[in-house]
Amino acid sequence: MEAEKFDSPFKGRSLLNWIDWKPEEIEQILDWAFLVKKQAHAGEVHQRFLGKTIALIFEKRSTRTRSSFETAFGEEGGHPVFMSTDDIQLGGKESVQDTARVLGRMFSAIEFRGYKQEHVEQLAKYSGVPVINGLTDDFHPTQVLADIMTLKEQFGHLKGLTICFCGDGRNNMARSLMLICAKFGINFSMFCPKSLSPDEEIQKICRPIAKASGAEISISDEISVVKNADCLYTDVWVSMGEEALKKERVSQLRPYQVNKALMTATGKPSTIFLHCLPAVKGEEVTEDVFESSASKVWDQAENRKHTIKAIMLALIK
Repeated sequence: MEAEKFDSPFKGRSLLNWIDWKPEEIEQILDWAFLVKKQAHAGEVHQRFLGKTIALIFEKRSTRTRSSFETAFGEEGGHPVFMSTDDIQLGGKESVQDTARVLGRMFSAIEFRGYKQEHVEQLAKYSGVPVINGLTDDFHPTQVLADIMTLKEQFGHLKGLTICFCGDGRNNMARSLMLICAKFGINFSMFCPKSLSPDEEIQKICRPIAKASGAEISISDEISVVKNADCLYTDVWVSMGEEALKKERVSQLRPYQVNKALMTATGKPSTIFLHCLPAVKGEEVTEDVFESSASKVWDQAENRKHTIKAIMLALIK
């Protein structure tokens, strides 16, 4: 899988979300993620990004996303350049469109982690290089590929599994999980208050995809929706930018906490726990579940790096 032998049909393509990606295309990138993880654990050194550069634009802070992009790109001989909103003019003194056209002439690719989905879409439209969505308020495509990888490692297959998201059904993780589960034929359920249910638009996108793959989508504020789940997944109750709503969110979401009782309610001793991190233990998940043998959050976090490396190898010319 040296650079000259890495034949990806996706070169030059951007990853803004998984909506327009065929299941077999996503599966191909997932296969490459397993390959690069195997190579990393074997201590192999490759230089597949030698002479390449990537601009890493961060409006929102990050541990896993930044670490994954920088280490994966750097270990492969490439040069990642971190840019916070304190470093560049994005959307301020200079329009996103103009920033895109400048960066596209200087970098091999761009990663964007920020607020507006329209900004990552503008970067892709005007830069002329592959753009990867490292997180927006609407989607988190790199995270959910790592989640799917972790599920496959644990269960050996994906189709027919059931994953239940517990918490705020409107957030980017809930939306992105619903979408990628629909692509892979994974049953997706959501345990959330009615006031925080996912928007109709994302449901309209996902339900036909799920029907084609044989997956079922269930959304309920009743605890019975977690029954038969192979995985309970949660995220922080207060998303970045919503800190002022913390008291209200905690009150709304307390009944949807992942705890021992909820894990037991699945009826499956084999149920695992996943969290995109960082976690606020004692809020969305209890410490005993987070630290239990059912918790696979550290495998999941490591898989961010391998899936991101696979995505970059697939997209960057």
